[in-house]
Amino acid sequence: MAWMQTLARIKYCAKSYFYKISCCNLCGQRVGETELNNQPLEQALVCQYCLNDLPYFQLDIVYGNLLNWPAVYIALPNIYFDRLFAISPYIYPFDMWLVQLKYSGRFELAKLFATILVAQWKAQYVAQTTEVIDLVISIPLHTNKWQERGFNQAHLIGQFFAKKLSLTYDADLVKKIKNTTSQMGKTGKQRRKHLKNSFVLQKKLANNIHHVVIVDDVVTTGSTVSEVSRLLKNAGVNTVSVVSVCLALTH
Repeated sequence: MAWMQTLARIKYCAKSYFYKISCCNLCGQRVGETELNNQPLEQALVCQYCLNDLPYFQLDIVYGNLLNWPAVYIALPNIYFDRLFAISPYIYPFDMWLVQLKYSGRFELAKLFATILVAQWKAQYVAQTTEVIDLVISIPLHTNKWQERGFNQAHLIGQFFAKKLSLTYDADLVKKIKNTTSQMGKTGKQRRKHLKNSFVLQKKLANNIHHVVIVDDVVTTGSTVSEVSRLLKNAGVNTVSVVSVCLALTH
């Protein structure tokens, strides 16, 4: 037992030292210890000054749910999810970071996104409701796309998110069976038609699964997360919350 405490202490000291010598990804200054919403952040990429200046949504004025914002609700028609939670609009530096994660393999950014999401989630969601989350999943990639890219950025973010909140995470519940082409440039109606019957549940949900959180990197028209939400609702899920790094409305 003593060796476990010693190991934990060594890890803590190593992390603290790493944070102190790391340079901010945005301004180049030392990162040091950081916090968000009075919660310490385990990250070594952004200093406290730049962290404070990130373009966060003011989630407190919409009670932790962006669907309470009329402009967002109108821009996302025909959706099956009940709550939308995102850090920021799709603007700098999040747009740059998401591109770097997706196409340059900067996997450390997935942990940064999850860390910020958790801090925001604890401050907003937990303050607004006592509803229990039964399961966390992420938007899957088709096998061909996964083999081409080598990883699924939504899975990396979702896995970290669930772990930090001590929630059950299932990477295999939903499978994408239709290898769709790029959604870029398509309208919401075109995306919904394009994505129809693209996903299936690979197993039966347990009867105690009432609230599921879907994690994705970017929500644009809501078509992808809504299609997965429809599957979950048809399988008996009562509430579906979507957690995303960015919201990129087309209008």
